[in-house]
Amino acid sequence: MMTEVKARAGGDLPAAHETAQHPGAEVKSAMAGFLKEFSGFQAEVKTALQQQEERMTMLDRKTMTYGRPALSAHAEVDVPHKKAFDAYLRSGDDDGLRGLVLEGKGLNTSVNAEGGYLVDPQTAETIRSSLKSTSSIRAIANVVQVEATSFDVLIDHTDVGSGWATESGPQVETGTPSIERISIPLHELSAMPKASQRLLDDSAFDVEGWLAGRIADKFMRAEAASFVSGDGVDKPRGFLDHTAVADGVWTWGNLGYIATGEAGDFASTNPADAIVDLVYALDATYRANASFVMNSKTAGAVRKMKDADGRFLWSDGLAAGEPARLMGYPVLIAEDMPDITADAFGIAFGDFASGYTIAERPDLRVMRDPFSAKPHVLFYATKRVGGDVSDFAAIKLLKFATS
Repeated sequence: MMTEVKARAGGDLPAAHETAQHPGAEVKSAMAGFLKEFSGFQAEVKTALQQQEERMTMLDRKTMTYGRPALSAHAEVDVPHKKAFDAYLRSGDDDGLRGLVLEGKGLNTSVNAEGGYLVDPQTAETIRSSLKSTSSIRAIANVVQVEATSFDVLIDHTDVGSGWATESGPQVETGTPSIERISIPLHELSAMPKASQRLLDDSAFDVEGWLAGRIADKFMRAEAASFVSGDGVDKPRGFLDHTAVADGVWTWGNLGYIATGEAGDFASTNPADAIVDLVYALDATYRANASFVMNSKTAGAVRKMKDADGRFLWSDGLAAGEPARLMGYPVLIAEDMPDITADAFGIAFGDFASGYTIAERPDLRVMRDPFSAKPHVLFYATKRVGGDVSDFAAIKLLKFATS
């Protein structure tokens, strides 16, 4: 039978063991082709990476060889200014400052006629950050930059009259709003730290950091006190310097207050009622952006208060840097606020972004004096700043008194 099949096919049939191995041979051949192609691709990738590395090495060597300048615009502006200012502080050499041309919107000019030069950008930024991070009304007030000697705030605290009209009846004239002007003069804030010439000659001494720290500390304490209780004479006028009247008879030009009902303390029964009354004495328009202001001693007494259901009115911030909250409103701890004493206005509540405006010039000047206090060198720093209440309806006070 097998002989007949071979004769008809005209050839021999494959053996049984060859037929069984044929599929495996095909897979092996395909796998070998794939590995060969993958090895070629891998070699191409390695070649490309090697060429890229050689190119980067060549660029680095060229940059190091020719000493090309930094591409950052910040480095091109700040570094020469810092070197020139450092030379001025250490030795009084102002040639670098005289020939320096700066580009920028702030802290970018030198004023010889006013007796000093602007602080270099790095030092000035350190001072500004320190002022903002302190417990001052500056953190929640409206801060504006001006170039003049004063800043005027225009206030429209009246309303346009209105009335119902008929189809054929005559239209009568309604009331007209009036605009008031509040002028905030700028006052000169100064500090005069000193350092020995030996320290300045020591290159390891960080004169910029030291100078920034001393000036920031001085300006911080002076500003914080003035914004709260300054009398407006050669300094900003604090909001507590204005006349305070009972909120029921409040008029424009005064600050309204709520009494606790007990002299020098909260009421013995339901002490939290005074806090609630203070919050709702402020108009709803201002409450949305309002904050409490008090010192640490007052905060210690307030955070013990509970409502009728036994829940604390005070809640600490849930995230780092978030202020504590009282009845849901943030609390600014300003140590210049009065303590809890008889007739003291120990707590303020209001929208200070609307109610208090701080105007300042954007430049800070430093004059070097190596002669007046030998062997020390004096650094006279000045800054012009002013502040005053800009909306008397936006701030309410809590008075620790019977009425």
